[in-house]
Amino acid sequence: MPEFTPHAILNRMKNALKSPGVPAPMEESREAFPVLISTIISLRTRDAVTRTVSRQVLKRAPDVDAMISIDRTELELLLRPAGFYRQKAGQMKSIASILRSDFEGSVPDSMDSLLSLPGVGRKTANFVMGMVFGVPSICVDVHVHRISNRLGLVDTQSPEETELRLQKLFPKAEWTGINHIMVRFGQRICRPMKPLCNECPLSDQCPSRIQPEN
Repeated sequence: MPEFTPHAILNRMKNALKSPGVPAPMEESREAFPVLISTIISLRTRDAVTRTVSRQVLKRAPDVDAMISIDRTELELLLRPAGFYRQKAGQMKSIASILRSDFEGSVPDSMDSLLSLPGVGRKTANFVMGMVFGVPSICVDVHVHRISNRLGLVDTQSPEETELRLQKLFPKAEWTGINHIMVRFGQRICRPMKPLCNECPLSDQCPSRIQPEN
């Protein structure tokens, strides 16, 4: 029987995906400000919409000063397909102003400073820290939280608790890659509804697997 250790589980997911691609918030740029903006756009938004909206927003406001200058109404219109567009527009405008006044126009590379920005929670901060600044970070979204609990890696109620438990299970070298692998795995196989257990490389040992009907 194959190993069912955290490391082995992650590798089996990775092998099943073959080509997981690039995280949606990083498809337009690998620079800190565009990634931060795209990550905010991605919240409660499908990847396909994140790609389209990020492209449009970053074309008009690719940096801090352009985001400060763009008209709020125009920004809301660009963000509208992503949902919560008024809230996200307000956050982006405020973040840009704070970055200009308090951080010399740059996205800070510390967790505490990122969390001080309007609307930036641990998920967004961890993504930026890990993917942009190379600091080992586990970004826990709905996919990571769901899959970790389904597989019995953790038994948690909140993403924050899941993050802490996963930090104890995985070596730091694997932290940053966990989100992207589990997100793609959750989109393609271990879906929220009607997971494809018959296609899952972990179904032989998964405690939550759905048994096929006779």
